[in-house]
Amino acid sequence: MPGRLAAAALAVLMTLTGAVAAEQWPTRPVTMVIPFAAGGPTDVLGRVVAQRLGEILGQQVVVENIGGAGGMTGVQRVAQASPDGYQMVLGTVGTHAQNQSLYKRPLYNAVTDFAPVALIADVPLVLIARKDLPAGTLPEFIAYAKANQAKMTFGSAGSGSATHLGCVLLNTSMGTDITHVPYRGTGPAMQDLAAGRIDFLCEVISTALPQIKGGTVKGIATLTKTRSPVLPDLATAQEQGLAGFEAYTWNALFLPRGTPDDIVKRLHEAMLAVMETPTVKTRLESFGAALVTPERRSSEYLAGFVKAEIEKWAAPIKASGVSAD
Repeated sequence: MPGRLAAAALAVLMTLTGAVAAEQWPTRPVTMVIPFAAGGPTDVLGRVVAQRLGEILGQQVVVENIGGAGGMTGVQRVAQASPDGYQMVLGTVGTHAQNQSLYKRPLYNAVTDFAPVALIADVPLVLIARKDLPAGTLPEFIAYAKANQAKMTFGSAGSGSATHLGCVLLNTSMGTDITHVPYRGTGPAMQDLAAGRIDFLCEVISTALPQIKGGTVKGIATLTKTRSPVLPDLATAQEQGLAGFEAYTWNALFLPRGTPDDIVKRLHEAMLAVMETPTVKTRLESFGAALVTPERRSSEYLAGFVKAEIEKWAAPIKASGVSAD
């Protein structure tokens, strides 16, 4: 009996200690893992969010770039972290939906290994090509690709990333089999495209935009259903004859599974304040990201959204025949 009482008392003490820690969180800097290289689209958005989030929380939010395996390396780090609220990850459609079907053995379960915090933004992909590729429209690009597919290459931010899967689906839709060259992030892939060492990317609009405007690459098509306000003259793939085609990414914040509800709630409330900050909204919109509408910002919505996105992308990934170890 004394042993049982001692165990019960210890359990109560641990619960109270955890509650106090959650109430006081954060008492030191918090790390936001960006699972891709610095300078890429997820990094750019993450740094805008992290700066304002730190101001609201009253503690610095340190951005740490951990690339590799299409983003899975960094995401796994957070999945395995202590659930104390001091490590979070900025996920994407690639890291939390597409790779669950693409990889034979994903490094984590996107549904069960995380505490969803908030969906932040939707971001279009655009098809861009080396500036000297002899095609200016999507029909011209498809014709060129079909005639030259054996010697063409496309790049991505890594196997399993949204930029990889966007081009996989494009390959399938065009009826081509073009070689994939994975990079450790968008930055080096964009450098090689600008230098003409690869032929095209299905790139996130935030990093494609300055390159298109600067004339270092050529914009071929917007890959979402509607044109982007920041590239209003770039017609969609659907407008150019590729019926039903759509490729995009999104960004959302996740904590490790088991993080106390009070910390998840506190971080969620802080993220809502970040998203309501006019300067943040203006900055994200300036590079093509669209903050999600208020009804899509709850933690519960994000949990269901991740499940739905995994199901949505499973079929086209299977149909494409592509897979990764």
